[in-house]
Amino acid sequence: MKKFLKKAVEKTIEGVLFLSSTITTVTVVLIVFFLFREGKSLFQSSPLEEGFVLAINKENAVVDLSSNQIKNIFDQNITNWSELGGKDEPIFLFRLDDIGNYYTDEELGENLEFFPQKTNELIDKSAGIIAFFPKKSIDSNFSGKILAIENVNLYKFFSEKEWFPTAQPVAQLGVLSLILGTLWVSFGAILIALPLGLATAIYMAEIASKRVRNILKPLIELLAGIPSVVYGFFGLIVIVPQIQSLFGLPVGETALAGSIILGIMALPTIVTISEDALRTTPKEMKEASLALGANKWQTIHRVVIPFAGSGITAAAILGIGRAIGETMAVLMVTGNAAIIPHTFLEPVRTIPATIAAELGEAPQGGLHFKALFALACILFIMTIIVNLTVEYISSKRKNKTSH
Repeated sequence: MKKFLKKAVEKTIEGVLFLSSTITTVTVVLIVFFLFREGKSLFQSSPLEEGFVLAINKENAVVDLSSNQIKNIFDQNITNWSELGGKDEPIFLFRLDDIGNYYTDEELGENLEFFPQKTNELIDKSAGIIAFFPKKSIDSNFSGKILAIENVNLYKFFSEKEWFPTAQPVAQLGVLSLILGTLWVSFGAILIALPLGLATAIYMAEIASKRVRNILKPLIELLAGIPSVVYGFFGLIVIVPQIQSLFGLPVGETALAGSIILGIMALPTIVTISEDALRTTPKEMKEASLALGANKWQTIHRVVIPFAGSGITAAAILGIGRAIGETMAVLMVTGNAAIIPHTFLEPVRTIPATIAAELGEAPQGGLHFKALFALACILFIMTIIVNLTVEYISSKRKNKTSH
């Protein structure tokens, strides 16, 4: 009877554990599926504002325009149709609010019931016009030409620099500046955190007494438990003004400020993993080095660090992963300017900060909403690459240790 009960309990526990792991796995798969489904839908959408059209005169030779060309037209950087393959004719911009400049309230009607007819009339008699107005306002006798706007292009999404997802009449969805900003800040964080973290790990693993190590280790690991918003406040109040004063900048919210904060946040990961890797060096190898006449520092440099190299590399990559995915602290200290960074003294914007700052104002299911999900897919892929790299390096380390 006891044996039966024991087996029943074991089977129950086994079933609960299996169910927990299954639920966790299914949840992760569903999240990833939902993420990529929403992100993929961006490339089936037009960058033109939903419910609106762009129309030109029927005699105009231009058939379609890219989103960048439309932006330049409405920014008045392109002012003649000849620059777009049309006739040598000035471009005449017309927006919904401009209708009052051409027709009186009486002509438009009390409830704007004649707006479609008057818009058609204006387009018909204005050879160089490009009109941006609601699709529902197209007259039944419309004689103009609706411009074809291509859907968001994958290549342009990654290669273009401008990120203005709410721009009118067409959104500018270039993520190159956001990707480079994320990598730039992460790279700076590792340049700061890796030397400091490695030095600390070497001290704790090879030099510090047991008493000192027992004090330092919990303190360093405590850094990982501090909320990122606290780091952001610290950076905003302490680091940002110092950078502004030291370099004589108009603002201190720069990539450097983000790198310093992320470097501090990555320290616990780098120190802990590096120290564990350093402490796995076989005692016999260190004693052999000392027996051959090497001093303690030479042994650390020539034996301990090379043996722990793969572990240290894994620590650095995990530190990068920590930096890539950080949101609040970076949002508060980097200036959030979607520009291509050239130095660490310029404001930048990262992918996580963009998602955090804009998701609340993006209409669900709209173009902006889909674009943010596409950004989340990019961030997910970057994180997966980091994790796979760590797994690869860790497996090499295990093979090295086993041999």
